Amino acid sequence: MTNIILCGGNGTRLWPISRTLLPKQFVKLFSGKSLFQLTVERNAKVCQSQFIVSNTEQYFLALDQLEELKQVKNKYLLEPVGRNTAPAIALACMACANDEIVLVTPSDHLIKNEAEYKKVVQKAKELAEQNFLVTFGITPSFAETGFGYIEADGQDAKAFHEKPDFDTATKYLEAGNYYWNSGMFCFKAGVFLEELYKYSPEIYTACEKAFSNANKEDIFRIKHEDMLAIPEDSIDYAVMEKSSKVKVIASDIDWSDVGSFDALYDELPKDEDGNTKNKNHISIDSKNNLVYGSERKIATIDMEDCIIIDTGDALLISKKGSSQKVKKVVQKLKDMDSDLHNIHLTGYRPWGTYTILEDSPGYKIKRIVVKSGKRLSLQKHFHRNEHWIVVSGTATVTVGEEVKIIRPNESTYIKMGELHRLENKGKIPVVLIEAQVGEYTGEDDIVRIEDDYNREGKE
Repeated sequence: MTNIILCGGNGTRLWPISRTLLPKQFVKLFSGKSLFQLTVERNAKVCQSQFIVSNTEQYFLALDQLEELKQVKNKYLLEPVGRNTAPAIALACMACANDEIVLVTPSDHLIKNEAEYKKVVQKAKELAEQNFLVTFGITPSFAETGFGYIEADGQDAKAFHEKPDFDTATKYLEAGNYYWNSGMFCFKAGVFLEELYKYSPEIYTACEKAFSNANKEDIFRIKHEDMLAIPEDSIDYAVMEKSSKVKVIASDIDWSDVGSFDALYDELPKDEDGNTKNKNHISIDSKNNLVYGSERKIATIDMEDCIIIDTGDALLISKKGSSQKVKKVVQKLKDMDSDLHNIHLTGYRPWGTYTILEDSPGYKIKRIVVKSGKRLSLQKHFHRNEHWIVVSGTATVTVGEEVKIIRPNESTYIKMGELHRLENKGKIPVVLIEAQVGEYTGEDDIVRIEDDYNREGKE
């Protein structure tokens, strides 16, 4: 059985922890591990292989975190633009044998009862072997209005229902045959594709064309124009609500989609006053608060039932129970043309990281870390000069036709328009300070000439 892991979400409801270029599934929230890593570890116990469906930016995050887990033999499919779950799953299934059973899971869910999880996955596998499409219905513990529901008749999926109001959710809970829609599935790849062709032929046909045109040399790379041509739809709308082959497995697995700060608070360890444990938090008569932040001390006095999130470049303060409104903040940031919804002060790249130390009109200062054996693209800038000062490690620097070694406390200067490259041939990370000076210091002022990672756009 192959685990298809969907990594495409942005997780805007957990802003400012989660952002487009570091969404919630890759943030290490639980004992130094991310939800993505926990998903990989959990499903590696029930599946023989894993197939990661992601976009280009998140691919490198996934690659790094899989290396940390020593999980290096995986398949990847990269979408240049998201078209919802039906196309993502279809493209992955086209890369599998028709009779291969696949377990489709999001990468951003928390499941704490792994013993029960193994049991329900085995039940789902047995049904999938009989050519059924299986979904996992989470046994509801309260009248939740933020999830869709599956109405079941035994193991038969009778109907799928949209997110209900509270009264309707209460009726669902009392009925006992309604389950939260988990977004997890199990089926033969070929059976799913047959049902997709039957009920959403335009999606199937467009996916088939996109897959046939894809670059399949090392990983599956879908072309941008082909991806845009695929109709956007979820697997529920495209197939599951229409097919007569759908079964539902009731799953009491201590599941959470960690879809809000209120949900996150429930899952994090707490001190004797009900505050989430945080060594930087100084609490004076404060109780039952979610306090997140690692860059500076956070002091609270007589605070109760609050959410306080400090990420260095953004501060969120909310009452518990109101955290679903965070997405409104994200929308306002987009309306303001702010990049705060998109990236943290620290940006993650396939070669390492950069951290913005200061960003002012006319100049920007960064701390850059380049991993051993990695290098940036050969590139130039039209609007800025750069000054590099090595703090630790040994950097190999190309400037024009000259290649030189820069050691700690040594520096180099790159003029506007000059071709240059930074490389780490050593055994330890290269750490340097980059000072950019120019009329424009945006991340999109980059012209790549050569790139080891076949990227387009930002460095």
